[in-house]
Amino acid sequence: MTTLDPPASRPVKPQHPPVVASGYTPATVTDQVNKVVFGSTPKWWLVGFGISFAVVMMFLFAVTYLFAKGVGIWGLNIPVAWGFAIVNFVWWIGIGHAGTLISAILLLFRQEWRTSINRFAEAMTLFAVACAGMFPVFHLGRPWLFYWLLPYPNTMTLWPQFRSPLIWDVFAVSTYATVSLLFWYVGLIPDLATLRDRVKNVWARRAAGLFALGWRGSARHWQNYETLYLLLAGLATPLVLSVHTVVSFDFAISILPGWHTTVFPPYFVAGAIYSGFAMVLTLVLPLRSLFGLKDLITERHLQAMSKVMLATGLIVAYGYVIELFIAWYSGNEFEMFMVHNRMHGPYQFQYAMLWLCNIFVPQVLWLRKVRSSPVLLWIVAMFINVGMWLERYVIVVISLSRDFLPSSWDYYSGTIWDWAIFVGTLGFFVSLIFLFVRFVPMISGFEMRHLVAHGSKETKS
Repeated sequence: MTTLDPPASRPVKPQHPPVVASGYTPATVTDQVNKVVFGSTPKWWLVGFGISFAVVMMFLFAVTYLFAKGVGIWGLNIPVAWGFAIVNFVWWIGIGHAGTLISAILLLFRQEWRTSINRFAEAMTLFAVACAGMFPVFHLGRPWLFYWLLPYPNTMTLWPQFRSPLIWDVFAVSTYATVSLLFWYVGLIPDLATLRDRVKNVWARRAAGLFALGWRGSARHWQNYETLYLLLAGLATPLVLSVHTVVSFDFAISILPGWHTTVFPPYFVAGAIYSGFAMVLTLVLPLRSLFGLKDLITERHLQAMSKVMLATGLIVAYGYVIELFIAWYSGNEFEMFMVHNRMHGPYQFQYAMLWLCNIFVPQVLWLRKVRSSPVLLWIVAMFINVGMWLERYVIVVISLSRDFLPSSWDYYSGTIWDWAIFVGTLGFFVSLIFLFVRFVPMISGFEMRHLVAHGSKETKS
């Protein structure tokens, strides 16, 4: 090539790393996706699942003791009526947002990098919502009467109090869980048919065939599938914004300093996406290495998820600054005391760690070297997970511990039962992840085949 050649004849360098490593065909990518399900069970999987299952057993013991003794075993007191249960509820709901964002919104925007992680993120959403849904029930005091929250016909004509935020949570979370489950299952049908046609175990073949709903891959099947999948994506998209907005109303409709603010809905939504992507990276990075999926979950995915975390992290930082500004600009002595109490009160360490984990440490994501390093990225994601839990702790506990009446002030800290239930839900969540990646394709095989067969528009020259 000479310098006189026209620019159009020169090769164009791809702007992004490839979504899938070169050299794959539809057949080889299918084998790579399904080898986790068809292969023998790794020893590390048995060890990991055994540990997480032991934690689940501890969780069941703690919940049994809670039902026998009541919520008095927690660290709740007179001013702090909400503790770990509501903190953990909001944290788990936030983690579930990344799955819907990756699957639904990025599907509508035709972002191809979602393909390798959408199935895993959708499953993570379902498991996180399952963990979140337990805590309001635990917090009821009489959990066996949870059905009173539902508007069902009854002879006493006793209906739920629809002005209660608890009822809003019931409707928002149940709707979110239902649509997310349908969206995940519909996307799984073609791969279940692949398992049905390839698996050798007769019982596994029958189970896969049952859930594949008679899928044969005909043109009519694909047309109906794509119509339903896009429809569910359209339904799920507003839920990403509405669910955590409704959760933020649990706080924002009160008159308590630290809660009564209009910035909470967008602030909570951004924080939910922030923590959700952090949890996706926390789980995907080790599994990517252990299952040898670096060719399918490439640097392109790490870069994209890091940038989403960086963007949402800046929104969260803006929310923190606006909280301080509103308290100062309002001139309200109670709001200003709330800020002073967070910075210099008995929980000042938690507040400082909140800023460190959520704002300062993630700024290293501006560096491409950090975004490309699985180890550094995993460390940053862990900081964000801790920081987002501390954010919920600061909002719930510090605001309640010192209200308008100094004579009722008290210090709150979780008891061993609070921690046992929280850690137990982590074990439950991880156990479900272990079962999912072992028995269900964690990557969407048919979408990967389509991507390989037709090429990626992001990396075409």
